[in-house]
Amino acid sequence: MAQFRLQGSKVLAVDLTGDAVKAKNGAMVAYDGQMAFKKMTGGGEGLRGMVTRRLTGEQMTVMEVQGHGTCYFADRASEINLVNLRGEKLYVESSNLLCTDAGLRTGTTFTGLRGATTGNGLFTTTVEGSGQAAIMSDGPAVVLRVSAQYPLSVDPGAYIAHTGNLQQSFQSGVTFRTLIGEGSGEAFQIRFEGEGLVYVQPSERNTIGGDV
Repeated sequence: MAQFRLQGSKVLAVDLTGDAVKAKNGAMVAYDGQMAFKKMTGGGEGLRGMVTRRLTGEQMTVMEVQGHGTCYFADRASEINLVNLRGEKLYVESSNLLCTDAGLRTGTTFTGLRGATTGNGLFTTTVEGSGQAAIMSDGPAVVLRVSAQYPLSVDPGAYIAHTGNLQQSFQSGVTFRTLIGEGSGEAFQIRFEGEGLVYVQPSERNTIGGDV
């Protein structure tokens, strides 16, 4: 199985011994050894995946990298975080997904209002199975644990990904005062309850909530 390791915080090194990984198209910055690169359709899910992703708007352009040696990946100097999956499902915005083991299954799922508030649409990408994935963040991400005793509220613009058995709900603080320009400044949050981990970046992308 491919071995993922960080070369600093902004470059992912993947050691390959004849196996393969799926990576964001164009994310290779260097390699040694012998590598073959093949662009994949539908986020690596074939024709069905391509149709699904076009319908949902959850676009993801992926390449398969196979070979012997070490391949290095990066994207616009983003911080990179490693996620080890053991039969779990990772929910992540497609724009934050850098690389996965080739054996991990990717798909799309409906996110409802949470997706709308993040500005990334109503669907998000899932990665499922056993293996490693690398996700990106704007600044070093923190991993926050959610438990039955400690639910978590997150700004939609700072949310990156989550794992575990978590239920999401949408919280809004929009009132009449918001409409006249005297809002709290934090109009929307996502509340996570259950058991799991939430990845949050120290930066907020532009969202609907951020404009209210």
